[in-house]
Amino acid sequence: MSRYEAMFARLDAAGEGAFIPFAMLGDPEPATSRIVLEALVAGGADALELGIPFSDPVADGPVIQAAAVRALAAGVMPGDCWALVHDTRTAHPDLPIGLLVYANLVAHRGLEVFYREAADAGVDSVLVADLPVAESAPFSAAAQAAGIAPVFIAPPNAGDDRLAAVARSGRGYTYVVTRKGVTGTDAALQRDSSELLTRLATLGAPPAVLGFGIAHPEQVRHGLAMGARGVISGSAVVQRIAEHLDNPEAVRSSLEEFVHAMKAATRPGG
Repeated sequence: MSRYEAMFARLDAAGEGAFIPFAMLGDPEPATSRIVLEALVAGGADALELGIPFSDPVADGPVIQAAAVRALAAGVMPGDCWALVHDTRTAHPDLPIGLLVYANLVAHRGLEVFYREAADAGVDSVLVADLPVAESAPFSAAAQAAGIAPVFIAPPNAGDDRLAAVARSGRGYTYVVTRKGVTGTDAALQRDSSELLTRLATLGAPPAVLGFGIAHPEQVRHGLAMGARGVISGSAVVQRIAEHLDNPEAVRSSLEEFVHAMKAATRPGG
């Protein structure tokens, strides 16, 4: 049983959904990034989704773009990211750890090399944000050869053929986008995704997790009520880091408090 399968089985037994925070590895520099990762776990994260700093993050809004800029300015390289993941994996052997990256970063390193390095660091899944599922076969083959689950995005207006391909090709979980555009925070979910979630379940897709715009406990409750198995929150996490760049302890306390509140919303009556 994979870490994702074990996580979803545990949560199903407890009647809970998954809360998965996103953070940019190395933001704002590696020492504080370690504090960030530990704070997310201490707050109650069920899994982590992590980014590797990249100069052209086309799917990300200004908050996460700024995080990549900070990490790159600090000289963070992929090797630093693997070290951070490895340390987190060592400390939390059962925690699912996923990456959200861009195709050029993977291809530049070489598919086999990238996925092998990711696996050696302790990564469970990789979502390549700008990789269409129709062009994903070489990436998926390299991922699965390294024991890594390829994750795919189910966009809000996906046609039947594309959705079937996402369900057929994906492993670990399915990233369901709640709206068009780039990452960011919203006051409320902008779309009723219940029909899309039903279609994915009918197709036998990996568990569906909602992302883009998740920033408040009420959105967590709403997403789970629509049928999602969990939610991912990125910009709301990264914004809290940006607000306390010179105070790592404030970063720690802010993130722990936020994750605790968001995780509580995944529980019955939460």
